[in-house]
Amino acid sequence: MLRNLHRYFQRFHFYLWLREAIEVLGQVGNRLHGGVVTLEPSGNSKGAVLVSYDNRALLCKMRGEPVPTSHPQYLKTTVMAQTFVDLGYQVDVIHCENQRFIPWKSYDVVVDTRFNLQRLVPYLSRDCIKILHCDTAHAAFQNWAEMSRLMALQKRKGVTIPANRLETLHLGVEHADYLTTCGNEFTMQTYEYAGKPIFRLPMVVQHMYAWPDQKDFESSRRRFVWFGSRGMVHKGLDLTLEAFVQLPDCQLTVVGPVSDEPEFVNLYRKELFHTANIKLVGWQERHSETFRQILNQSVAHVFPSCSEAGAAVVLETMAAGLIPIVTYEASVDVEDFGILLRGATVEDIVSGVRSVASVSASEMRRRAKKAWEYAHTNNTPEAFAKTYRATMEMILAKHGKR
Repeated sequence: MLRNLHRYFQRFHFYLWLREAIEVLGQVGNRLHGGVVTLEPSGNSKGAVLVSYDNRALLCKMRGEPVPTSHPQYLKTTVMAQTFVDLGYQVDVIHCENQRFIPWKSYDVVVDTRFNLQRLVPYLSRDCIKILHCDTAHAAFQNWAEMSRLMALQKRKGVTIPANRLETLHLGVEHADYLTTCGNEFTMQTYEYAGKPIFRLPMVVQHMYAWPDQKDFESSRRRFVWFGSRGMVHKGLDLTLEAFVQLPDCQLTVVGPVSDEPEFVNLYRKELFHTANIKLVGWQERHSETFRQILNQSVAHVFPSCSEAGAAVVLETMAAGLIPIVTYEASVDVEDFGILLRGATVEDIVSGVRSVASVSASEMRRRAKKAWEYAHTNNTPEAFAKTYRATMEMILAKHGKR
């Protein structure tokens, strides 16, 4: 009953103003505790922009703490905010999970990546430009894809395990004027239904490795890596393990927080701990010597994910000279150097791995060098910043706000 009344009153501006007045002191408290980071332009401000993504890197800078580099979203948020500052706007930056923030000023542009856009629409003027940064495939597709993988696992193994990558559905797409994403054609197609202009941005790789000129591709031809974050079934580790059981002459190193998903570990205990050609090393920091050695000793990265918006982990290993073996849904362009799997079956993965392991060492080197060059050319922080600025300038000019 109370929830229905709340929704009813939200239609009236007086209610919204009253709610804003009541919460303004709370907002001051949020600002003091780092809930909002405000960046000022060097000259007079053209207006105000709100960025709702991940402001933790900016908060760390303010506190004199090390800036996190464990995920591209920290740098992407910083670049987004700085872009608008450089264009002459005052910029407020909040975390996309901040559900208490209420605007106390008029915004010319709002950039969001999750749930705030639909929540803040009643507070925004009609001429506010609303941009949704899509850092996953559409939530409806992603949830369907993950549940489909879990159903397939259930059928193969007779066991149900918990989902780990389900997204809460939101209506940001419906409220946005423009969309941006770091994914490729696959990701963009999951948003086509809305008929909104969508712009592709390059994924960011923060740690660029030197080309391993001394790498012995003959000795590494049968060494592969699966590297990913949470969501083992979502990212295809189950299928990869089952594939390498059928590939005893090939080695697989598993890098990821597998132990955080005990049901998965219990189901694949034999493959993870008692299979001679499979080694689980757990999560490794990108800058660690152990991770660098794994990359130097491996020829390719197997990543049969079911839904991504530009798999950053794949581009990170490409930047170290690994050949990508991926599904279409990994949303990474592999051109003529990588392997785009025909589908997401154990047989498809076996075929993809064998196709890499069977080529000459010189061909492996050629493919690895092209993958390395692709990431070093297209996926630097500078490339992201350049493309993002050009995209925002185009959007602002269209609305006479440049």
